[in-house]
Amino acid sequence: MDLHQLYIFTKVVENKSFSKAAEEVFLSQSTVSSHIGALEKSLGVKLFDRVGRESVLTPHGERLYHWAQQLLLMKDQALLDLSNGMTELKGVIRMAASSVPGPFLVPQMIKQFRRDYPSVTFHIQEASSKITAEKVLNGSVDIGILGEKYEDERLHYTPLLKEHLVLITANDINIPDPVTIQDLINYPFVMRSSDSGTNALLERLLKKNNIPKEQLNIIAYTDSGQSLIQFVKQGIGIAIISEFAANEYCSNQLIRKYTIKDFDEERFFYLAYNKNKTLSLVAKLFITNAKNLI
Repeated sequence: MDLHQLYIFTKVVENKSFSKAAEEVFLSQSTVSSHIGALEKSLGVKLFDRVGRESVLTPHGERLYHWAQQLLLMKDQALLDLSNGMTELKGVIRMAASSVPGPFLVPQMIKQFRRDYPSVTFHIQEASSKITAEKVLNGSVDIGILGEKYEDERLHYTPLLKEHLVLITANDINIPDPVTIQDLINYPFVMRSSDSGTNALLERLLKKNNIPKEQLNIIAYTDSGQSLIQFVKQGIGIAIISEFAANEYCSNQLIRKYTIKDFDEERFFYLAYNKNKTLSLVAKLFITNAKNLI
């Protein structure tokens, strides 16, 4: 058993696939299979079962994954201790981000982080806030950046930045500013999916004003924040979205932005990680420095 075999083993576990792991580590699938076979032979145990198209850990595989994470972390710590500078630190950070922080916060954070650690590589997935939290919980990513808390004792949340929601419309729609939620009932609405943090905050706004969601004239739901803005830009409907997401389009005069009267509730964007997952040294460094990266 060597550390390179353990590294490849962890990639197969995290991707639940030999072929996807091979793509990530830039090896052929047959080479990855050979390394796993050699590892199983040296340990005298079976590490994976094939279930459909996925490679699922056996009980022995689950125990080895726990130890492999710790051994690889110790390797990173040893290299860091022996290195003359932090810039030599290498590694991969797997991250999921919801639709607002994904395009508007994460690129800036990565740019700042790579100034000190230019050899670190990021694998980024975009999903709703709820699915981002689920990915952190199931260990498929190291870090989640999301706009809503989903309480679970395994999750640790670090608040990064706070913001408001705003109303956006096409340029040819002119509504008195600020608007009230009652003023908007008869306008066609474009909504985010129910798993998004923006949608959760909007539903709290409706409840606060005793307005059933069914009273809204909802003409479309979308999982994509970018698609939602395009719907609004084309005059298909209006929407309530993150102020960060709206600002760039408003500054380029592509849409109009309005303040929502008596809606002072702020929300945070959070960094979340699983307290039960053994994180790599580079992931720990990103978490430690996250607030300073914005």
